[in-house]
Amino acid sequence: MEIEGLYREHGGAVLGYLRRRFGEGAEDLLQDVFVQALRGGGVKRAVSGRAYLFGIARHVGLSAARRERAVERLGERLGEVAAPVEREGGDVERMRGAMAELPGQVRETLELRLREELTYEEIAGVLGVPVGTVRSRLHTAVKMLSERMKRE
Repeated sequence: MEIEGLYREHGGAVLGYLRRRFGEGAEDLLQDVFVQALRGGGVKRAVSGRAYLFGIARHVGLSAARRERAVERLGERLGEVAAPVEREGGDVERMRGAMAELPGQVRETLELRLREELTYEEIAGVLGVPVGTVRSRLHTAVKMLSERMKRE
């Protein structure tokens, strides 16, 4: 499939992922994703064009987040303080809070499954891990969330 077709078919889903995972600047990140996809040419070898794009999106977003953290650390050194995030009540908010506290790789795997509705095989492709690792991480996520919700 050519890059324009991939954009039409999956651009919205990738943009949604970038917005949820990395916040502001998602449109710029989306552009970077498709530039890399165009340059790399790996989409022709990919099992799933969708998973290929999500994999690029993950790496582009993580790189941008690292750069942003470096800027934040500099800001902290200069005495800037971020405003605290306020959470609303309710079960949905409790679940979101519990998900936010999951270890990074477990949380990311769960988000790709629930929010992006990727298959286990697609998630494995995005993360560059075996399908068994995806299953293990999802099992761990469900177990941790269940324990957390029972305690509260």
